[in-house]
Amino acid sequence: MPTIVYGIPNCDAVRKARAALEAVDRPYIFHDYRQLPHLETCLDRWLVSVGWEVLLNRRSTTWRGLDDYVRSAVDGPVSARLLMLEQPILIKRPVVEWPDGHISVGFEAASWQQRLSDLAQPSST
Repeated sequence: MPTIVYGIPNCDAVRKARAALEAVDRPYIFHDYRQLPHLETCLDRWLVSVGWEVLLNRRSTTWRGLDDYVRSAVDGPVSARLLMLEQPILIKRPVVEWPDGHISVGFEAASWQQRLSDLAQPSST
């Protein structure tokens, strides 16, 4: 399974993630949230794996621009899912599906360095 990076191309965190993968010659596939025909399937998988609280970017300009009523209505996985499907830009970036099945959200240099190092190690069978 390849490494799959989801996000938007002009996001700084996505750029850093892609650069980190390229720096270690790790092949990856990039998908723009806004052009993903099967976003619903991906979102459901991510919600099961990491939860809506991790996926919903409440620090974004888009979130802050929403009506108070809309923000207050997001109180669980169902309402968060509907809002993220309606406005994929509210999904925190990047979401990465790693070859080992792990799903990570966001870019933090130290944890990425560790994950890339772990993936580079041959597995013992």
